[in-house]
Amino acid sequence: MQSLKNHFLLAMPQLEDPNFAGSLSYLCDYDDNGTMGVIVNRPMEITLDALFDQLELGGDMPHHAEAPVYFGGPVHKDRGFILHRGSSADWDSSIQVTEDIALTTSLDMLKALAEGRGPSQFLVCLGCAGWEAGQLEDELKENSWLTVEGNADILFSVPPEQRLQAAAGALGVDLTLMSREAGHS
Repeated sequence: MQSLKNHFLLAMPQLEDPNFAGSLSYLCDYDDNGTMGVIVNRPMEITLDALFDQLELGGDMPHHAEAPVYFGGPVHKDRGFILHRGSSADWDSSIQVTEDIALTTSLDMLKALAEGRGPSQFLVCLGCAGWEAGQLEDELKENSWLTVEGNADILFSVPPEQRLQAAAGALGVDLTLMSREAGHS
């Protein structure tokens, strides 16, 4: 199977797992060991300002202070995963997903954001989503998910409540018209 790195994973209407129902995940790593990504359409009640206060990072970031923190997935819910535009080279614990998108898990990025530095386009997620080797492929065969190539504009410019349908639209699909019953031919 081709690599699903830099792909969206769209939950099909029949997917009832409360962690993933109605979710749009962005896949950041895909190899023989499994798949890792973050859910990008589930803002939590906490804002970046509140998170930075909780972490005692101080700073002055009025532009992004009210931005939501996202539920990134059920794995490592106590860790921050920052999906952002730009290079991973400037940050500790960072991987380059595409030429223009990186995922960083280090405190240096959070400190920079709290101080009003760092990338201008980013999503801060608590937790991530992970699948063991072969697990996601099995779920795809069960029609639990649709996949489509990732798109930075959907990630960073589309409001969170519209991201799932925007990604589906890239496939020419309207998820609201799909049945909750999965079929196999």
